Amino acid sequence: MPRRKIRVTGAPKAPLRAALAALRAELGVPEAFPAEVQAEAERSAQAPALPSYDVTDLPFFTVDPPTSTDLDQAMHLSRQGTGYRVRYAIADVAAFVAPGGALDAEAHKRVNTLYFPDEKVPLHPTVLSEDAASLLPDRTRAAVLWTLDLDAEGRTVAVDVRRALVRSRAKLDYAGVQRQIDSGTAEEPVALLREIGLARERLEVERGGISLGVPEQEITERDHTYQLNYRAPLPADGWNAQLSLLTGMAAADLMTATGTGILRTLPAAPDGAVARLRRTAVALHIDWPHHVSYAALIRTLDPHDTRHAAFLQECTTLLRGAGYTVFRDGNLPAITTHAAVAAPYAHCTAPLRRLADRYAAELCLAAAAGETPPAWVLAALDALPQRMTEGSRRAAEAERECVDIVEAALLKDRVGEVFDGCVVDLSDRQPTVGTVQLTSPAVIGRIEGEHLPLGERLRVRLTRADPGTSKILFAPA
Repeated sequence: MPRRKIRVTGAPKAPLRAALAALRAELGVPEAFPAEVQAEAERSAQAPALPSYDVTDLPFFTVDPPTSTDLDQAMHLSRQGTGYRVRYAIADVAAFVAPGGALDAEAHKRVNTLYFPDEKVPLHPTVLSEDAASLLPDRTRAAVLWTLDLDAEGRTVAVDVRRALVRSRAKLDYAGVQRQIDSGTAEEPVALLREIGLARERLEVERGGISLGVPEQEITERDHTYQLNYRAPLPADGWNAQLSLLTGMAAADLMTATGTGILRTLPAAPDGAVARLRRTAVALHIDWPHHVSYAALIRTLDPHDTRHAAFLQECTTLLRGAGYTVFRDGNLPAITTHAAVAAPYAHCTAPLRRLADRYAAELCLAAAAGETPPAWVLAALDALPQRMTEGSRRAAEAERECVDIVEAALLKDRVGEVFDGCVVDLSDRQPTVGTVQLTSPAVIGRIEGEHLPLGERLRVRLTRADPGTSKILFAPA
């Protein structure tokens, strides 16, 4: 499920930030790094293991949110005959983290970076994740470099992966890239993001894959007050995501070909889940003919439309059940594909923020070189799925609770007020309990009442908003 990007600022003792700090304590989230971990990070930042292969002459660029400094990926796009060459550089965390050291042990405890509205709790100390290992502009960095040659239709025809020195020339953001491309002012390496992204999206349609353009809740500060809004993703978000998917699919193919690896897998949604989603479509007045597949329907929806946005949010329920699957010695698992990608797929493009990606990178480097994976990788492989599952569960819980706390804080002085909303979900076991999505502000909360009209516009009254309990509650007005 896409992460909801809700950010807040303010004094640490302000009620909202105090509630978020209490949540971190309740979840047992580690914040400061132990002294020995910080010391090892500072030493490794000064003396990373650098590769000899040098492509710093290529003008790589990054595309991330404007405030991001933990930059995992940089790219250089070019034409290659009638097709394209995608160079996708991934931060090489293994250049800094020694197997079995204090840094490595701490990363296995944390598993992934956790994002809270007021701060993030990083997987690695920031001296690495936001400095020495991050693909920041105008700095030479160690990277795992994927070179993917595509034909004119965007199909992969050749893959190479090796360690390399790279140098990003520009830190771009999604809105800026979109403006450059739309206005025709983008230089070719940036302009090709649209051309290659669209080609990959067409192939996604062909294989039956799904990319959900779920609107995000964003909080903005204006005149010392906070406002919640929905942000629908830009086309540039999707084009950029296609390059990450392209690389993850290439990684999966490399690992399955050599017989040892770790995949991100998702079984097909059970018929009952799809049937439930069809009922939701009816309730939201979304036309879903029986001959139209789920994947085809998704592409007709407009995330700017409130009903469509609500349905897209419900579609994320079909993505539950994703996990990590390890295999060895040519014994491929029963399921190798990710149902939403509609192909074998691996997480390998975010090692600054996700533990498993460092291991996938090492497996792919070994596969490309025709070598046996490092012993430290093989020794840790079997325990990774459980670690990643636990980390993902903690991240999801933190996200849910953060959204509840922020919404309650924003509405705490509006208890008793009436809002326009739409009931977007009902509990199967308790039809008097559901979820309501307000038109404004951008709030999604629990509603309780008799005869809740699923999919219908409804005037609702806010009956509870307490940041201390982190819950909001509505009732039909």
